Amino acid sequence: MNILLTGATGFLGRQLAKYLHSKPHVGLTAVVRRSVDISAFQTREVQRINANTDWSEALINQQVVIHAAARAHIMKEDLADPVVEYRQVNVDGTVNLARQAAEAGVRRFIFISSIGVNGNINIKPFTEDDTPKPADPYAQSKLEAEQGLWEIQHETGMELVVIRPPLVYGPNAPGNFGSLTRWIDKGVPLPLGAIQNQRSLVALDNLVDLIITCIDHPAAANQVFLAGDGQDLSTTELLRSVARAAGKPSRLIPIPSSLLMLAATLLGKKAVAQRLLGSLQVDISKARDLLEWEPPISVEEGLRRCFSKD
Repeated sequence: MNILLTGATGFLGRQLAKYLHSKPHVGLTAVVRRSVDISAFQTREVQRINANTDWSEALINQQVVIHAAARAHIMKEDLADPVVEYRQVNVDGTVNLARQAAEAGVRRFIFISSIGVNGNINIKPFTEDDTPKPADPYAQSKLEAEQGLWEIQHETGMELVVIRPPLVYGPNAPGNFGSLTRWIDKGVPLPLGAIQNQRSLVALDNLVDLIITCIDHPAAANQVFLAGDGQDLSTTELLRSVARAAGKPSRLIPIPSSLLMLAATLLGKKAVAQRLLGSLQVDISKARDLLEWEPPISVEEGLRRCFSKD
């Protein structure tokens, strides 16, 4: 089976590429933004993903496309409209790739979306059937990309699989999880010792396993799946678990979340506080029932692997 993987040098893409390359029946073509030394498998250099990207050579003889590349962050020094920036890559670039993939005869297109499409906070676990409520430009761009992909699927018959992961953690994770692990590692006291929320996460290896399952599972065709570990933690529990995995003390100060939210709002950091203090749970029953999929590793093991030297 020939597979084209975009975002192959990213946090998810690197692990996915490594796993796919280990399978003797997979012919992997990895899309990279700049020339890199990955002699283990074939690469294609694509400088920028947008509505004008020519994918014709990369798509020759491909059966499956896994689109993991995305614009996830807009830098402060970027003076352009963030909504426009996200759409150029995440919407226009995705739809352009999918349309060319369908024309090239690709059988299945797997799109790595975001739980942000559902929303950024909830009082009951999100499901695939919930009405989307994206709360920021990035999540909105992922929703618009999904909508464009479904239009192509209906027009061409190319199979589509959409996967929406929550926060992904693993070794050298970027973003909020990476920041938390660095604070724990440095022994920084954190005022997060009394948070009683519930957050769903997904270990990098669990997400990779779900994507691999969706490559050729008949029941995955034309479906949306939420990803997760199947075990939710409060922010306080997560930080304590990270500290144990890292072999560090957890220096957590028990301050009521209401006071933290008030302080964050006054400082203009309400969105950041919501991610730390609010609940965001996902229901992975659909993947379990339809694909007979179970997360292969526990949260404890996933966190251990973040700090393992193996």
